[in-house]
Amino acid sequence: MRITGVFFSSVFKGRDWPIIGDKFRNFPEVMNDILRLPNVQLFDSPPVDEELLRKVHTPELLEQTRSAWYYEGALRAVGGCVKAAEMVWKGELRNALVFTVAAGHHAGPSSAWGGTYLSSLGPTIRYLREKHGVKKFAILDTDSHHGDGDRAMFMGNRDVLHVCFCSSNVIEDDGTKVDVDVGWKTTDEMYLKFVKEEFIPRVRSFRPQIIFHFLGHDTCEGDYGDRGLSPNFFIELVKVVKICSEEVCEGKYVVLTGGGSRRDVAEYIFPQIVKLLATDD
Repeated sequence: MRITGVFFSSVFKGRDWPIIGDKFRNFPEVMNDILRLPNVQLFDSPPVDEELLRKVHTPELLEQTRSAWYYEGALRAVGGCVKAAEMVWKGELRNALVFTVAAGHHAGPSSAWGGTYLSSLGPTIRYLREKHGVKKFAILDTDSHHGDGDRAMFMGNRDVLHVCFCSSNVIEDDGTKVDVDVGWKTTDEMYLKFVKEEFIPRVRSFRPQIIFHFLGHDTCEGDYGDRGLSPNFFIELVKVVKICSEEVCEGKYVVLTGGGSRRDVAEYIFPQIVKLLATDD
């Protein structure tokens, strides 16, 4: 049986995390029906090994972050990502959804901001390379804001395709680092058109061995990065990327929860996304 993994920690509940707030207050309970599916399994996100963090972050950034109250949450967010990616790569899981707090796309080698103070994908990709010999990776960023930390982390590494849907049009690093301006106000249909035209063909050409997706729902109407999207958009987006992953990398697809503070949206979309990930095409 092909299993979809869900990575979560009780540490993520009941705290007012930077930027996103306490949007996971009612998790994983709101997912109970989905978690009862025979091909879905819940995992506790472990803290990442700090030695791995030292391979991608400067000592100064780590010392600064270590003293912050949100450090344990960030450690477990990164640790969940590393564990999920390894299990997906080894074929122990079909794909995965990783819940994150205080870690993500604004954390580069030496600086971090915007509610994400440790890199999730820097350590994960470094680990997969060193431990398992994985060579080529794709990162899709559909948070409302530019993934500047991930861009700094992977600039010059042409084995990492980084496509960020944000507020500018940029192509650099021999075409492996791409920004797409989706407009501050768009529609579900127009945004999906951008993904199908700007991400999917690049992935097909690049042929990554695994796809990571930093999925912020801050783009949802009424959220702090509102671009006019409906809650149903995020489910349709994952459907498009999942189909692509099945085509190019045997379905090896890891979704990370990104920005967004609307708890009602989180509680609606993430159970549906897990159900979709666990459904055979």
